[in-house]
Amino acid sequence: MLSLVLPKGSLERATFELFDAADLTVRRGSDRDYRASIEDPRIDRVRVLRPQEIPTYLEQGLFDLGITGRDWITETSADVVSLGELKYSKATANPVKVIMAVPNDAPWQQVSDLPDGIRISTEFPAMTDRFLAQHGVKAKVVPSYGATEAKVPDIVDVIVDLTETGSSLRKNGLRILDTLLVSYTELVANREAYENPEKRAAMEDIALLLQGAIRARGSVLLKLNVSNGDLAAVLAIMPSMSSPTLTSLAGGAMHAVESVVAKHGVNTLIPALKGAGARDILEIPISKIVD
Repeated sequence: MLSLVLPKGSLERATFELFDAADLTVRRGSDRDYRASIEDPRIDRVRVLRPQEIPTYLEQGLFDLGITGRDWITETSADVVSLGELKYSKATANPVKVIMAVPNDAPWQQVSDLPDGIRISTEFPAMTDRFLAQHGVKAKVVPSYGATEAKVPDIVDVIVDLTETGSSLRKNGLRILDTLLVSYTELVANREAYENPEKRAAMEDIALLLQGAIRARGSVLLKLNVSNGDLAAVLAIMPSMSSPTLTSLAGGAMHAVESVVAKHGVNTLIPALKGAGARDILEIPISKIVD
């Protein structure tokens, strides 16, 4: 039913891991293969292409649904429908930023300080031109095709580039002058395909599975038994997404309690629950959380 396009490159591995966690495993002949498949009746064609190209292909109707960054949607000005942010990226769950950076010893403290004719290297020339126009700066914008941060100061004076952690900028003696865009990965659709009720329902199903897999990351299910006398003490320290699930066991003297909790902190939570009277404590991994 749906034709799907996924990003190749830095986001490729993280995207495939997300789809696998969502029970939408992507299969292909080799890591270099641009054709893939997903064993799901809602998806009949899968391609793996550069994220820079995906917004335009979606706008043109070459694919129904795809994953790319807000940065490339903004750069291409593509008219697509967003089904929501997917908060994952190649290194962390944090967004990437499109930033303008200058050498540490450069005299400029804000964008308006940049002199006319300054040389700027970037993979985002359209976004950069619009940003400079907003600040009244006339610059020579040079398209970059990789290793943008290495071109200062020998080739250009300033760069506009993506950063997730900022480590590469610091390593190359650069500081951030301004931020053009904060960008998450997004699930986006061709507008005409989205208006088709059957296709829209399939898209929303896939979005639900992907968001559920993201929500489950860093969470586990805790299950335990506790006596009536210790129940209040255990519930007082038991975190949960809404409220713990409580079930009375046979005989009425014991209760089973279960709750989804953050994986971070379980190493101190379990001993505390044990100390409060919990017993038979189980920690169980989960793959999806769907409301």
